[in-house]
Amino acid sequence: MNWELAALASWQVEPLPALGLVGAAAIYLRGWGSLRRQVPARFPVWRSLSFLGGLLAVAVSLFSPLDAFAPVLLMSHMVQHLLLTMVAPPLIWLGAPQLPMLTGLPRKFVSGGLGPFLSCRPLVNFVHRATNPAVAWFLFVASNVIWHVPEFYDLALRSRAWHEFEHACFLATALLFWWHVVQPWPSRPAWPRWAMIPYLLLADLQNTALAAFLSFQDRVIYSTYADAPRVFGISALDDQAGAGAIMWVPGSVAFLLPAGFIAMSLLSPRRGVRPSAAGVPAAPPAARPQPVARKVSGGFDLLDLPLVGRLARGGWFRKWLQVLLLAVAAVVVVDGFFGPPVSAMNAAGVLPWTHWRAFAVVGLLVFGNVFCMVCPFTFVRDLGRKLLPARAVWPRWLRAKWFAVGIFVAYLWAYEAFDLWDRPMATAWLVCAYFLAAFLVDGFFRRASFCQYVCPIGQFHFVQSLVSPFEVRVRESSVCAGCRTHDCLRGGPRGRGCELHLFQPAKSGNMDCTFCLDCVAACPHDNVGLLAVPPGRDVINDPVKSTVGTFARRPDISLLVLVLAFGAFANAAGMVAPVLGWMDRLVAGLGLRGDALPLAAFALLVLVALPAAGGLAAAKIGGGADWKTHFGRFGPAFAPLGFGMWLAHFFFHFFTAALTPVPVAGRILADLGWTSAEPAWGLSSIPIYGLPAVEIVFLNAGFLACLYLLWRVAGRLAPARPWRAFLPWGVLALALYAAGIWIIFQPMEMRGTLH
Repeated sequence: MNWELAALASWQVEPLPALGLVGAAAIYLRGWGSLRRQVPARFPVWRSLSFLGGLLAVAVSLFSPLDAFAPVLLMSHMVQHLLLTMVAPPLIWLGAPQLPMLTGLPRKFVSGGLGPFLSCRPLVNFVHRATNPAVAWFLFVASNVIWHVPEFYDLALRSRAWHEFEHACFLATALLFWWHVVQPWPSRPAWPRWAMIPYLLLADLQNTALAAFLSFQDRVIYSTYADAPRVFGISALDDQAGAGAIMWVPGSVAFLLPAGFIAMSLLSPRRGVRPSAAGVPAAPPAARPQPVARKVSGGFDLLDLPLVGRLARGGWFRKWLQVLLLAVAAVVVVDGFFGPPVSAMNAAGVLPWTHWRAFAVVGLLVFGNVFCMVCPFTFVRDLGRKLLPARAVWPRWLRAKWFAVGIFVAYLWAYEAFDLWDRPMATAWLVCAYFLAAFLVDGFFRRASFCQYVCPIGQFHFVQSLVSPFEVRVRESSVCAGCRTHDCLRGGPRGRGCELHLFQPAKSGNMDCTFCLDCVAACPHDNVGLLAVPPGRDVINDPVKSTVGTFARRPDISLLVLVLAFGAFANAAGMVAPVLGWMDRLVAGLGLRGDALPLAAFALLVLVALPAAGGLAAAKIGGGADWKTHFGRFGPAFAPLGFGMWLAHFFFHFFTAALTPVPVAGRILADLGWTSAEPAWGLSSIPIYGLPAVEIVFLNAGFLACLYLLWRVAGRLAPARPWRAFLPWGVLALALYAAGIWIIFQPMEMRGTLH
């Protein structure tokens, strides 16, 4: 331990690199000072601080205790690499060092010696080829991959000269790579700016692959670390996994953030230029009216496809799908009550918690709210209307989404507190309670009140379908302008119209839409379809929506989206080993018999306090006096981030228990006496190599989509200073994203299987 403390305190400054860094700083500051006096707008203070910060990152990497621990601790060595490849180069280029460095050198030396050398034709041709983006990308990736090959990595650890050469390769190739991303003034881009997005994302893929290779190996890859003395009580395998995590999380953030920034800058209108119609200049932002719902022609209609359109338009097809799901629900209930209590052997423990959830999120991603379209609870709702009066109006004070927020929080708490996923009988009771609630609510209240105000499954699908690629909407606004019957709303000879009272000409987005397609069938002009739309369009524009209004005036919807987003991460965190271990220690320390109370406190903190406090703080910081509008507008932009985590989480459980319905079905048939074959209980998962990497892809996509929506909303709310409105919400999204990466790296319970 004395050696470890000595190493922590040691700073081994090597003269030659130190002189080089100090000299570069002095030359830059001399040139920067001269240029700042001439063109202060081009060389602000932050450029000099950025350049010096890049040099400091190099110094910390080479001279700090990180270098002393590099031969015995892979995590320390990995931090060195990140400083040299991800931190120092972009900071150096952000300082725009070309002109300051030339200006800072003696004029005679530049004009008489360095200038002719830099302008000689062979050198110019070589630099032109070496700085081609494709070459820079290849050299950066090749350097990263080659130096992580065990033979070369161990060579660098055994030899000081090779170690220094390794660091030189990392820094040189990283400077080439980040040159094209930062594009320091006055250089010109070799490729279009948009090309830097795939440039960065492809580099992130190789970084993710290498990180996954380190993180999930069950043996020590580098012999040097296997034989090295262990420090701080960290085993060689844990050290290797930790190094993979360091490479994966900060590395991915380093690639994704500039990719998102470039995308946002490309999508943002130029300052001072506003789109106008027919050549008439647009009104200034203060005079522009609030956007309203407006339907335009065109767009791909899913119902125009020959087979899909015919099936979707036919009410019988939807009824048959509902009957099928009703039969599945009946199997879940019966098997939950009378089948084996082991969840992995029971339909109630397998189908709802593993398969239905996975298929539902995939349906949302590809089509939209398809579950509500074929919901089996529709039958008992219709039965309730016939047997009960169904005349009351849902109370006005319960029409907002606050009630839905409370129900969803209670559901996530009960899911963990009572282990619903592991108790088939509890699942059966839950399904029965759902049927009873649908029967009673719609039996006494009008306008599908259960779907619109009560059903937590429906609220989940409403929110997630905000970024779905299809929307139930009118095809031609002019046709609706001439319609006098409004059968899509009131019903008519062809159908009953919209149960949720969504008026199609004024409807925009998927909020509160169950995709029942009753309006499609009822419209006498065949003017309602399932049209392709840009995902997240309504989050950006926030038009006035039928029955919903605008997000700016609906803090309840914003909080619901934030709770669902935070709930995605909380639900996944409740299944990883560190959180489960912490909860067990807390229960034991408090002397409790169960974890229901600690989980209730955890649910209130993570699902209510954190999203509410985080959202309000971001709105206050970015919106100032207009914080209420900012809270309402920015909250829905978190839908894709939450969806990305839900998708990653459900994807994991589905593929680790995808085949479990096969032995469960065999067991049910054996219980009925229809077969004597032994169920294949060993059949459970579909093997996918690199499953965490796929989860990371889903989470990354949700994170980037969230940043994009946040930026677009910021541009609408604060066109003059979008960064001020964007940054606090971006930090909140980044914190959630980092939590998601940490969760994916942790061992997770294999729920739904016998393992």
